Amino acid sequence: MANKQIVSPLPGTFYRRPTPDTPPFKAEGDSIAAGDTIGLVEVMKSFHAIQAQFGGKIVKFLIDNEEPIMAGQPIADVED
Repeated sequence: MANKQIVSPLPGTFYRRPTPDTPPFKAEGDSIAAGDTIGLVEVMKSFHAIQAQFGGKIVKFLIDNEEPIMAGQPIADVED
C-alpha cells in the first residue's frame, strides 16, 4: 500500500469542520474518494474547500483544526 499526501493549495488557517458546532468533514480512518472535501482553508475571511485528488483511507491528519497552514504543506496522509 502506497501512502500519498493531501497538501494545501494555499496559505491560511485550516479548519476540519464546516462550523464550530458540526462534526469534522472527515476523521482518521475514514475512506475518501476523489472530490471529497476534507477541510477548509480560510484566507482573509474567504473559505476554500480542500478536496481529495484521489481515493483511499485517511491514516493521519498532519495539522490540527484552526492551525495556520502554508501552501504546499501536507494536511493528511492517505493510504491506497
